[in-house]
Amino acid sequence: MNSDNRNVILAVVLSMIVLFGWQFFIAGPQLEQAQRQAEIAAQQQAESEQLAVPATNADGSAAAPAATSGAPQVFADRDTAIAATDRVAISTADLEGSINLTGARIDDLELKQYRETVDPDSPIIALLKPAGLPDAYFVEQGWAAAAGSNVALPTSQSVWTLEGENATLTADTPVTLRFDNGEGLVFHRTFAVDDFYLFTVTQTVENTGAGDVALFPYSRVIRHGNPQVQNFFIQHEGPIGVLGSNNYVARKYGDLQNERQVDFSSTTGWLGIADKYWATAVLPKPETAINARFAFSQSGGTNVYQTNYVETQPVMVPAGATVSHEAYIFAGAKEDRVIASYQEGYGFDRLELLIDWGWFHFLTKPMHWLLVTLYGILGNFGLAVLAVTVIVKAIFFPLANRSYASMAAMRRVQPEMKAIQERLKDDRAAQQQAMMELYKKEKINPLSGCWPILIQIPVFFALYTVIFISLEMRHAPFFGWIQDLAAPDPTNIFTLFGLIPWNPTALPILGSFLHLGIWPVIMGISMWVQMRLNPPPPDPTQAMIFNWMPVIFTFMLGTFPAGLVIYWAWNNTLSIAQQWFIMKRHGVEVNLFGNIVDSIRRKPKPAEPTKS
Repeated sequence: MNSDNRNVILAVVLSMIVLFGWQFFIAGPQLEQAQRQAEIAAQQQAESEQLAVPATNADGSAAAPAATSGAPQVFADRDTAIAATDRVAISTADLEGSINLTGARIDDLELKQYRETVDPDSPIIALLKPAGLPDAYFVEQGWAAAAGSNVALPTSQSVWTLEGENATLTADTPVTLRFDNGEGLVFHRTFAVDDFYLFTVTQTVENTGAGDVALFPYSRVIRHGNPQVQNFFIQHEGPIGVLGSNNYVARKYGDLQNERQVDFSSTTGWLGIADKYWATAVLPKPETAINARFAFSQSGGTNVYQTNYVETQPVMVPAGATVSHEAYIFAGAKEDRVIASYQEGYGFDRLELLIDWGWFHFLTKPMHWLLVTLYGILGNFGLAVLAVTVIVKAIFFPLANRSYASMAAMRRVQPEMKAIQERLKDDRAAQQQAMMELYKKEKINPLSGCWPILIQIPVFFALYTVIFISLEMRHAPFFGWIQDLAAPDPTNIFTLFGLIPWNPTALPILGSFLHLGIWPVIMGISMWVQMRLNPPPPDPTQAMIFNWMPVIFTFMLGTFPAGLVIYWAWNNTLSIAQQWFIMKRHGVEVNLFGNIVDSIRRKPKPAEPTKS
């Protein structure tokens, strides 16, 4: 590859970096600011109406009429919090937990198929937790009265009673709770759950009084504390939703702290809170008009995050009548096939976006399907990643062949190009004209080697994304010392792979760069070798960039999930083999060893001028 072609490639790459940088650091914030202004206008419009979305009290209770006062009870641990109130058990193949009879809320839920660590005896994942804990996380439904109404409604402190013989919520046996306000209204709340993670909540109001009652159903997700997030740009963690014309909406926890409150008036859809692998969402029936809100508050120094909605159309309960209302809760693992079945079966608007498929979702989703399919065949997720990479490389081989063929052609005419540069070094215009004539004569397009590479970038970025977000990679073993592809390589060269009993990552400032396992080193070496397939660029600045890039990437990927690092190393290895084959095929000499020697050989210092 000659210096001109290398400069073109470098210019294209730098242009893409500038483009994405502009989008991320300048255009994105400007767009976000404009969106915020629009949201403020919508908020003002919503507040002009007399229907408000329920706010959060200190204990997460609804600020619906007559919320109870007083400080919330604080518990030492989860077991103590659960034992403090009467409950109805939840037990399915995938879920374990309970419904709190105080408030009739789901605040205790564990995912039986997933554990905290690779140790099979480690605790199962606790998704929802009761109020009173520093990391409380729960879901609740309720009724809000119309403005000016003084109807007595159940609150988060109202104690419900179990009705009927079913004392445990299973996939086959729903449970029903009852609350009598003593003023002519009897409330029933029936919980049903399917074989996976979808709850159906049916609220029934029996009006035994003399007057009609108008009530507005609401649902919300409340989370206390600051959840641990990876804070990686590939995947969103935090409040999330799909809200009609607002489309996909999301806020990072830190952003919501600054905004305090974001309202979306008179829309449809769903909303909730997403973690990397788990999610909790409240879902009205499709096409239901709602006022939605993301909100942040503080209680006793604890951060409280809330996503909630209230339906804009009241449920009318005539005197002497009984009326029912149905809504849904998703609480569980972000399993693609399960979420897709809910979207198709219930008609939830783009529920698939509970999983952050990224910018290239049209590529990421089919690639995830292929990865999972191969995983089912090969029985090892790491092997599935390697297989998918091979398939993608094979699909793009014609483009790669064209790219390398163009580079080979450029290399063949390099002596003539140098001759032109020497002959016309004082006439830039004539030099360029002679170059164009040479390209035309040899039927060479100097940019033809760049476009095939650029076309492949979205595909490989999509593959990178799907590996990062795949739930199947969590706790998936590979071979040898890699027992969790979603965790960093556990080895570290700075401890001599465990021989030195110290933790270099604990060091201030530099600690984050001092976790460097075997696979990141292998990746760095493969990247360095790949770059040595071509002679070093004559420009010293370019040469320095190309020499340091593998080192920088090695340290950058040191703390990345092992599955991503293995993928990167394998992709580099395939690229080396592919480029070697194509260059040999086109009669281009591959002097890998010579290029390596040239790259590490110290150039002699220029001779100092002799004194006269």
